[in-house]
Amino acid sequence: MSQPMLPAVPPQAPLLDSRFWPWLMRGLLRLSGWRLLGQLPDEPKVILIGAPHSSYWDGVWGLMIKIALGININIMIKREVLEGPLGIILRPIGMIPINRKAALNVVGQMAKRFNERERMWLGITPEGTRKHVQQWKSGFLRIAREADVPIQPVFIDYPSKTFTLGPLVRASDDPDADMTAIRALFRPYRGKHRNTEAI
Repeated sequence: MSQPMLPAVPPQAPLLDSRFWPWLMRGLLRLSGWRLLGQLPDEPKVILIGAPHSSYWDGVWGLMIKIALGININIMIKREVLEGPLGIILRPIGMIPINRKAALNVVGQMAKRFNERERMWLGITPEGTRKHVQQWKSGFLRIAREADVPIQPVFIDYPSKTFTLGPLVRASDDPDADMTAIRALFRPYRGKHRNTEAI
């Protein structure tokens, strides 16, 4: 028996207010061969981190999966992208504009959003760029601690054409140990152009 293309949506997940777009994206995913494996967390609030992020296509497949699920996962994106024509399409499906020049305030802004909402899922690429980096951005850990929400690792693997959900992680009082443990989870997976080195 073949594995389903998408896992079941848990009761506490925030949902998109649309039936057409999930239906359309499920059809496109079937044609593409990409799948989401694992079990989605039954949590009203969660931070999803996806890696390795080495290609523009990561965002395309990830966006298709999120819409196909019918879950309203907020994604932080450069403000400039939403200021153009794409903003008309991207804002209604959960894109949050971020001013990179004011990056120091992003953690507080996101924690405030979490505190003001009953349900919120937030997607982040911890590498912060498609290029190879030695260090990940620590913002997702700081948001998780400040807002007291769990972290859901999402492993991107091009050889198998899968996004895989890892174990749910809770941020501790030792961010360095948390970062090392979380990055190690991603080591077996291969992005379009590279893998993720553990530290």
